[in-house]
Amino acid sequence: MPQVTLLDISVLLAALALGPTLAKFLRLGSVLGYLGAGVLVGPYGVQRMFSVNEAKELLHFAEFGIVLLLFLIGLELRPKRLWSMRSSIFGLGGAQVGVTAVLIAVAAVALGFAWQAAVFVGLVLALSSTAFALQVLDETGELKQRHGRLAFSVLLFQDLTAIPLIALAPLFAVAAVSAPMDVRTALIGLATIGTVFVVGRFVIDPAMRLIASAKVQDAMTAFALLVVVVVTMLMQSAGLSASLGAFIAGALLAESSYRHQIEADLKPFEGLLLGLFFTAIGMSLNLQLLIKQPLLILGLVAALVLVKSGVLFALGVYREDLSPRLARRLGLALSQGGEFAFLLLAVGATASVLTRSTSELLNVVVTLTMVATPILLGADRWLTARLAPKTSLADFDAPPERDGHVIIAGFGRMGGIVGRILRAKKIPFTALDISSEQVEVVKRFGAEAFFGDASRPDILEAARANRARAIVITIDDVEASLRTVTIVQQRYPELPIYARARNRAHAHRLIEAGVAEVHRETFDTSLAMTGRVLKGLGLPEREVQMAIRTFKEHDEKRLVEDAKYASDIERIQDKARSDAARLEKLFAEDAADAAVAEGKASPVPKRPQVKPSTMEAKSATGETENKIAV
Repeated sequence: MPQVTLLDISVLLAALALGPTLAKFLRLGSVLGYLGAGVLVGPYGVQRMFSVNEAKELLHFAEFGIVLLLFLIGLELRPKRLWSMRSSIFGLGGAQVGVTAVLIAVAAVALGFAWQAAVFVGLVLALSSTAFALQVLDETGELKQRHGRLAFSVLLFQDLTAIPLIALAPLFAVAAVSAPMDVRTALIGLATIGTVFVVGRFVIDPAMRLIASAKVQDAMTAFALLVVVVVTMLMQSAGLSASLGAFIAGALLAESSYRHQIEADLKPFEGLLLGLFFTAIGMSLNLQLLIKQPLLILGLVAALVLVKSGVLFALGVYREDLSPRLARRLGLALSQGGEFAFLLLAVGATASVLTRSTSELLNVVVTLTMVATPILLGADRWLTARLAPKTSLADFDAPPERDGHVIIAGFGRMGGIVGRILRAKKIPFTALDISSEQVEVVKRFGAEAFFGDASRPDILEAARANRARAIVITIDDVEASLRTVTIVQQRYPELPIYARARNRAHAHRLIEAGVAEVHRETFDTSLAMTGRVLKGLGLPEREVQMAIRTFKEHDEKRLVEDAKYASDIERIQDKARSDAARLEKLFAEDAADAAVAEGKASPVPKRPQVKPSTMEAKSATGETENKIAV
């Protein structure tokens, strides 16, 4: 690549920062923002800050963003998850890709393409944009509806399809430019994949455990990147694609205890490099083609949108029993070309599957289909409101229930007990802990536990806090516990919080933070032990229970009251002295009531009213307040 100046870096960073931001305000999606910024500064744009060769070199470097994307896709593909979604992923997703690819391939043959190139183009254009479609559906609130969930399944199958397609692109070449893969090469490739799996299973997790024990965050991130790069290099040396290597590396770690931590660490790198990839694609877009052949390009855009949305509409209605409205929304949401199309078209041109001019033309078509998606969805919403303002509720699917899992942040003494009981009741949970040793111990006994700091927003996102039923915070570190509470309240305000307090001061701060369910770790145990002590000393069961109940009610009430004055030391000390007297009085009254109930004493007449002392008045003020269970 030609020498890069500080001005070039400044322009790129400005494009990465301003492009998606402006697109977000215009509700066009960040992908279009990156593409637009690339067009503006590219060789075919207005500013022309970069030459054609510079754009190509930048695109080659930025393809590592696709590598990281595939790694993270592999990281998410746990066998259990795939099996639970098998019908919609492989059924609906497979049908969409197959039917769409056949229709596009037939049209391409009619336009004069060789059948090999036609099949390749059909498969490439059958893929939609995962990043773009999910963002649009999420912004419109449709991702949680049934057609949104079906869209996610289709996109997942498309991602799986793209991986072998990248590796096998040269097989579609009309004229062989390289020797076909022989048996020996195939065996080397299979042996490499098998070796990577074996080494990954017995080396990667122990190595990450060792690094995690040092508690150096940057080392964890560096090792995760090292795993991606090394596996990718091994795949390339065996004659396989870098993308396939990245996907396999992710699949290796899908069942790892450190999966959530790795995903959170690599997400910023993946996002930045993907942004750079789309910006480089924007630089490479030859918009002069749109000026020279506007009718051809716009006709191809319309045809692609009609074919893809039509196929998904038919499958949604006849296979998934969606209403026509929801099937139409599903089709329009996935009617665009995908980010993998840019990579696959470049690979196809390099492998002589397509000519360079055809690749450039289809790049422009794919980009314009992305532009059309939010416009078409908005138009559909407007027309629906105009033509059917009283749409039947039968046309809508209620948002699904949350996934139903419970997040346990801190899997130590209390968290472990909570997890064991949840497991016994068959309630799924995701446990997070920053102790690699604790995670390994828990896993040996068959429980699900992952390495990760729950006080980090990205870790909570990776643990799917937005789909959880509750979060149980049993973190030892007081500050980390409070940070976690704050993050959960800000990002997931509807998620119920059950928090463990290490001591009274910690409980005060949790109450001040608005946590309704605060449980002191030694409180109930201390009460239970005190009850056993009193029984062992010969006190009657009724008296023991009354003493424990009285103390518990009084202390819980006092805890809530004290939280209001947690920073006023003098007030707390004054209240402690008055509470001691009040507690003694309560014990005396309970003992008298117990004696009357047992017939051992006569009712004590009420004393005449006297003006209470200052301290008694302070104590009596709190008697009418409602009790709060903590």
